[in-house]
Amino acid sequence: DVPYRDRTVLNQAGTNYPETIRKYYLQIPPEIAEKVRQITEEILANKNKVAQSSNPIISPYGKALYLAQYLKQNPNYKLQKEPPFFAEGEDLVSAFLFGYQNSPEGEKFIGGYGDHFSTVLTIMLRSIGIPARLVAGYSPGEFNPFTGLYVVKNTDAYMMTEVYFPEYGWFAFNPIPGMPLTPPSIEKNETFSALMTFWKWVAGWLPSPVTGFLERFIGGIFRWVLGIISWFFALFSQGWQGIFTGLILATSLAFLGWLLYIFWRGWRYGRWLAKLSPVESIYQQMLSLMASKGLVKHRFQTPFEYTKAIQEYHSINEVEIIEEISQAYVGWRYGSKEVNLTRLKNLLRSLKRSIRRRLN
Repeated sequence: DVPYRDRTVLNQAGTNYPETIRKYYLQIPPEIAEKVRQITEEILANKNKVAQSSNPIISPYGKALYLAQYLKQNPNYKLQKEPPFFAEGEDLVSAFLFGYQNSPEGEKFIGGYGDHFSTVLTIMLRSIGIPARLVAGYSPGEFNPFTGLYVVKNTDAYMMTEVYFPEYGWFAFNPIPGMPLTPPSIEKNETFSALMTFWKWVAGWLPSPVTGFLERFIGGIFRWVLGIISWFFALFSQGWQGIFTGLILATSLAFLGWLLYIFWRGWRYGRWLAKLSPVESIYQQMLSLMASKGLVKHRFQTPFEYTKAIQEYHSINEVEIIEEISQAYVGWRYGSKEVNLTRLKNLLRSLKRSIRRRLN
C-alpha cells in the first residue's frame, strides 16, 4: 500500500530521528562522504538558478523532492545503456556524479543505469543527514478492468529511494528519468470499476427484453428496501408504543448485525490464514495478537525493527519468543531456510498464554 502523502505535513516533520534510524540509514563510505556532501549542498545552494524561486529549501522533504527532480531532469545525468566499466577502486556514486574514469578519450560519461539514479539519491541524502534507504520493487503494472487484477512483468522491476520522516515513516522518491517522481496512489475501487465494465460489456450483447427485465428486477429490490426503511421510521410517529417498538427493533438488529460481523470477520480471517504458508500464518497470527494489544506493526517497519520497537512492553520471556518467531520468519522468507513448525506453533501458544496471564 502506498502511504498517504501530505506535502504540508511532511514539510513540518522535522529531524527528530530515532536512534535506530540514525544508526542504520545515515551510513556512507567515508572515502566519498565529503565530496558527495559538497556537491549535494552546491546543488541545493544553486536551486534558485534552476527552479527560478527565491524560497530557500529548509525541510528534509523539500530537499529530497528537489534532489530527486534535479537528478531526473538534469540533462547532464543521462540514462546510459552501456556505461563504462568501473576503474579499480572507483565507486558507483563518484562515477555517476563526476564521470567514469574509463570514459572513452575525448568523452565524459556521466549518469548510469536507472537503478544508479536511486542509489546516488540515497547517498546524497545521507550525506546531508537525511535518513534514506534503497528499496527494490515493481511498478503498478497495467490494470485489467475485466479481471480486476494488475498485470506486473519482470520488466516492471526497479529500485527507488525511500526517505524517513519522524512519526510518518518511509516515503518513496523516484529520480529515474521517464518514471513518476512519487508512486501513484490508487484512490478508487478498481474492483467495482471492473464490475461496471463487465456489466456494460454484457449489457451490450444481451437483447433489450433481458436487460429490461434485469433493470426492473433490481429496481424492485431497491423499492422493497425503501419500503422497509419507510415502515421503520413510521413507527416513531405512532406515539410512545411505536417509539419503544422501534428502539427495541433497532437494538435487536444492531446486536444481530454485530454478531454477524464478528462471525464473518473471524471466518474471513480463518480463510485468509488457510491460504498462507504455515510459517507466514504463524507470523501473521503473532502480529494480530500484538495488534489486539495496541502494538500494531506499521507498513514501513521491517520485522526486526518492529520487534525492537515493542520490546519494552513485554517480559524477557515474551521478547525472546517474539524474536525467535521473527528470525525464523525472516530466514524462511528471505533466505529459504528450513524451520521447525512444531516449535513455532508451541512458541505462539506460549506467547498467547503468557500475555493472557499477564493481563488477567
